[in-house]
Amino acid sequence: MDKKGIEAVALSIRSLSMDAIQKANSGHPGLPLGAAEAAAVLYGEVMKHNPANSKWADRDRFVLSAGHGSMLLYSILHLSGYDVTMDDIKNFRQVGSRCPGHPEYGDTDGVECTGGPLGQGVSMAVGMAVAESMLAAKFNTPKHTIVDHYTYSLVGEGCLQEGVASEACSLAGNLKLGKLIVFYDENKISIDGCTDITFTDDIAKRYEAYGWQVLRGDMYDVEGIAKLVADAKACGDKPSLIMLKSVIGKGAPKQNTADVHGAPLGAEGIVEAKKTLGLPADKDFYVVPEAYKFFEDKKVAFAKAEADWNATFAEWAKENPDLAKLWDAYHSDAATADVADVEYKVGDACATRDASGKALNVIAARYPNLVGGSADLMGPNKTAFKATDNGTFSPANRAGRTIEYGIREFAMSAVCAGISLHGGLRPFCATFLVFADYLRPSLRVVSLMKQPVIYVFTHDSIYVGEDGPTHQPIETMCSLRSIPGVQAIRPGDPEESMQAWNMAYASKDHPVCMAFTRQALAVYEKADKNWKENMATKGAYVVQEGSAAPDITILASGSEVNMALKAASLTSGKTIRVVSVPDLGKFSKLCECEQKAIIGDAKRVVCTEAGISTEWLQFAKKEDCFCIDRFGTSGPANKVAEYLGFTAEELAKRL
Repeated sequence: MDKKGIEAVALSIRSLSMDAIQKANSGHPGLPLGAAEAAAVLYGEVMKHNPANSKWADRDRFVLSAGHGSMLLYSILHLSGYDVTMDDIKNFRQVGSRCPGHPEYGDTDGVECTGGPLGQGVSMAVGMAVAESMLAAKFNTPKHTIVDHYTYSLVGEGCLQEGVASEACSLAGNLKLGKLIVFYDENKISIDGCTDITFTDDIAKRYEAYGWQVLRGDMYDVEGIAKLVADAKACGDKPSLIMLKSVIGKGAPKQNTADVHGAPLGAEGIVEAKKTLGLPADKDFYVVPEAYKFFEDKKVAFAKAEADWNATFAEWAKENPDLAKLWDAYHSDAATADVADVEYKVGDACATRDASGKALNVIAARYPNLVGGSADLMGPNKTAFKATDNGTFSPANRAGRTIEYGIREFAMSAVCAGISLHGGLRPFCATFLVFADYLRPSLRVVSLMKQPVIYVFTHDSIYVGEDGPTHQPIETMCSLRSIPGVQAIRPGDPEESMQAWNMAYASKDHPVCMAFTRQALAVYEKADKNWKENMATKGAYVVQEGSAAPDITILASGSEVNMALKAASLTSGKTIRVVSVPDLGKFSKLCECEQKAIIGDAKRVVCTEAGISTEWLQFAKKEDCFCIDRFGTSGPANKVAEYLGFTAEELAKRL
């Protein structure tokens, strides 16, 4: 190890970080000053990567879970040769900067995921490790290893306090993800002071109980860090937590205090810190020359690592042409089989969760890179793959397509995000619709990253019945639709459920949430013979024509389309158009003329959905929104509906 070179890199990380934060007058200097050695050792001595190509498929991944320390990441990316310039560093936290306040996926070369909401980064790292092991099992051969990399993450005190990290790390231990190595920046400080005021867990024992290997060291012993990584790699059947004792804000006047966590050092503090660290106090954004030279000397080795892999990949592809074609299909979301949609006849009836289960297996047969599972609800969610689809992913079966997440909704979504970010696999996850609230913070980050994770939600309304109001989602669809970038689909019959899956898989730049029923719904005849395309492109289509200028147009989603049709049949003396709106978000974004073409020149518009009326008020007056603006109650599904006055007969009275 070039110890002097590593130390020069660590010193330069401190220099760039404190100056960038000071110039922005905003940021978190504590972590970059305190944990610079970890980044220097990782990028300089440990990781398999090539800064000239940040998308190399077999690179090691690094996730800064403690994303508030973003200047640590930007500094090491700049120093090691990624496309992060000094001007980018100087523009830290400014509008349009490639160095935003927290790492943002897609904004900065070399940033593997959006980090900042504590605990989510390390949870996504778990997903990346899952993806690596799945792809290795699928594509490595006895002669050629083309998938063989590690996932690293740096966590702080906050990450280990957030529940999602506990969920994900428990899962990682259960899955024995030996290629996941996490560094713990153990400085014992958070915003409000010493973590002992709230956080006295024995972290080592906790992680040992999760099934992790726990190692201890000193943040400032660079040779020791490299040895600890080697020890972590030697343990192939456990993820590793490397606990590194550190000093937050090392070198700053207020080091080892909460004051240095999340505020610039100030002009005087900068001068004092530079004197303490041995940096020139009169030079801003100073890089120790040996730091640049260190990485300049590494360029050849970085490039050779990728070139050697490319040569191995070429040999593998030549000897395994079918696998090579499959690799391309996995990494481009291409179909490998022509499998027809599930077909239904008008009048066929089943729960749309059952229809979703059939559709899932159609999609899985077309696209072998689809992987995923449920939060301990595979039976109720109807998300089981056919028995021939490689079984359940486990330490004994890395080729399994089914992931058993356990009752960990938040981690489930974050792990799916990591799988998607890794590349090569398309993840889905599933739970009851009401429990979308448990994973909502991750869904928001997934949408920020524009990742096409698929969410399957079942038991979508009061028709859950006996489980009562705790399990009856009233406001949940509205809350999902409110997240920018999230596509939420609530199909009204089995045919629409198949089309919803087609739409979900076709999405490439946003997450898709689908909500399915527990109760049976009949397939209805569709007046619009181009309904599939209009459902996909407009979010709505005409089910029952009525007339070009109907007395009433009913806009309905999900199970309420069947309700609307029945209510219309019970209403005499009026022409009634029924419109299915499975994707209210998309329909809402249409121009007024396109909406009118679907609604018709109606004298009155009535909206119905088994949920709150908020979003439907854009189309109808409050009294014309036949919705449920209160929590449900416990009882048999139909009795609950009668108790709430939410029946076709009551809707007919409104009409």
